Amino acid sequence: MDHVINAGSRKTSDSGIAAWARDIEQALARIVELTTAALVAIEIVILFAGIVARYALRTPLLWSDEVASILFAWLALLGSALAFRRGEHMSMTALMDRLAPAAKGHLEAICTSLSVAFLVLILPASVDLVYEQHLMLTPALEIPSSWRAAALPTGVGLMALFGLMRLLQATDLRRSAMAVSIVVLAVAVIGWLAPLFTGLGYLNLLIFFVGFVFAMVLAGVPIAFAFGLATFAYVSVATHAPMLVVVGRINEGMGHLILLSVPLFIFLGMLIEMTGMARAMVQFLASLLGHVRGGLSYVLIGAMYLVSGISGAKAADMAAVAPVLFPEMRARGARAGDLVALLAATGAQTETVPPSLVLITLGSVTGVSIAALFTGGLLPALVLAIILCGMVMYRYRNEDLSGVRRASRGEIGRALVAGLPALALPFVIRAAVMEGIATATEVSTIGVVYAMLIGLLVYRKFPWRLLLPKLVDTAVLSGAILFIIGTATAMGWALTQSGFSQMLARSMANLPGGAGTFMAVSILVFIALGTVLEGIPAIVLFGPLLFPIARELGIHEVQYAMVAILSMGLGLFAPPFGVGYYAACAIGRVRPDEGMRPIWGYLLALLAGIVLVASVPWLSIGFI
Repeated sequence: MDHVINAGSRKTSDSGIAAWARDIEQALARIVELTTAALVAIEIVILFAGIVARYALRTPLLWSDEVASILFAWLALLGSALAFRRGEHMSMTALMDRLAPAAKGHLEAICTSLSVAFLVLILPASVDLVYEQHLMLTPALEIPSSWRAAALPTGVGLMALFGLMRLLQATDLRRSAMAVSIVVLAVAVIGWLAPLFTGLGYLNLLIFFVGFVFAMVLAGVPIAFAFGLATFAYVSVATHAPMLVVVGRINEGMGHLILLSVPLFIFLGMLIEMTGMARAMVQFLASLLGHVRGGLSYVLIGAMYLVSGISGAKAADMAAVAPVLFPEMRARGARAGDLVALLAATGAQTETVPPSLVLITLGSVTGVSIAALFTGGLLPALVLAIILCGMVMYRYRNEDLSGVRRASRGEIGRALVAGLPALALPFVIRAAVMEGIATATEVSTIGVVYAMLIGLLVYRKFPWRLLLPKLVDTAVLSGAILFIIGTATAMGWALTQSGFSQMLARSMANLPGGAGTFMAVSILVFIALGTVLEGIPAIVLFGPLLFPIARELGIHEVQYAMVAILSMGLGLFAPPFGVGYYAACAIGRVRPDEGMRPIWGYLLALLAGIVLVASVPWLSIGFI
């Protein structure tokens, strides 16, 4: 009897703790959501005002970039905190999802505890960074740089608090306590073994940046936190560098002003779906090609090409196109697996269509001209699109079109008139960059203003109730991307300081066969990286290491960028590890196993296209 009473008391206590943690978490999250939504909106206003003042009024706002940079730091860190609270930091959960519920719960608790451990470990150095920056003044506003630096400990502290609240809300608190104990013990053991690691030299790189990272990513630890933990462990036990330097690199990696275009392009992608612009584009293309065999598949390829030129984010691209096309394609007898396979393939194919977030990131970390990357990215993606169309033609050569009606010229004309404002958006964005009206960072705001005006005045569709959730979603996705860039920047610094970059440079530069062999090996390496790290963190880590080698071997940096990005895109959308493939399945509401078989034909077609781009430099640099 006493046992029953004690068990009931413990259950009541546990549920009380969970309720208390949930209430605190929800209240705090609401405050952060409203703050991040406001930050996104203010950034758009400031940058657009800067364009108007400089280009139209000829009186530039000297303080605009500085204010935008400060607000961007807070947006990135608070967005990261919300992403952590929602569980939306990028991770590979293929192994975790195959486990039994009990084992999965244990592994999730350990992954959360590892993430929280990293945050707690870097928090003191984050605070030290604020004190250090307090002595420095910003050039335009002449305020302490600590205003910007304070975003890092605030975001790190919030993430740690959200992680703690998640552990306290677990149905079994003993599981959470066990996970925390395991992580604390692991940290203590690594610290105790520190003298052993000191003399291992390059072997430490394999232990921490291969063994630790691979094990954590495979277990389901978010990629950003796996990078951060491996870097913290390596610097702590194998070097004498202060942790302040690592934290500074994270802050620097997240805060590069060119990356401000990341949240703004993400928001633009959400706007085109909200305002009906995506639907108008797709309906026009469907009226042109819907009556031919595989016609809607051609529409899917073309629509992804056009939409990628607007949003710059793969998830936003697929979410804008798939819900519009998939119902009609299913009605015509297309199998679910074929649909999601082609959707994933087009996601990989359009990685170089500007304004791609990966292009922007690559330009920021390698010094390659972003304008040149934007120009050079169009034709390679078009070449891959043509090759995919060839595969579609083969696969759908026997499609039954007896029940499909060809659109009349009048219907095509009406669809064109309706879709013209939406079809013009990619050209408006590119013209603004090429004509010097706006920088690569600012041009997204032109797209945002254009989309809002077209939605309000032309399509008469702008659901205001969705605006706040979309602003918050923008901050969340941006925070998840930017935190990966921050920790990958720190990891890249550690690799560089270890001498690994020089070793890699010597190995790659001395490959037999010169530039041809180097390009072939690079394709394989970047495909492998794409399956595990995704495009942005892989570029941040390995772009600064491999691009100088390509230059030495006489490979044009824009051509090498196209090959690297397309190869990573192929890996990103290749099952069973590519997380982009699972994102496509989620958006298309298709089980992953249904698309596993049909996607390989498309991936082989993409590989053939990448080899063609690698073999013919003109495809990448002919128009720059």
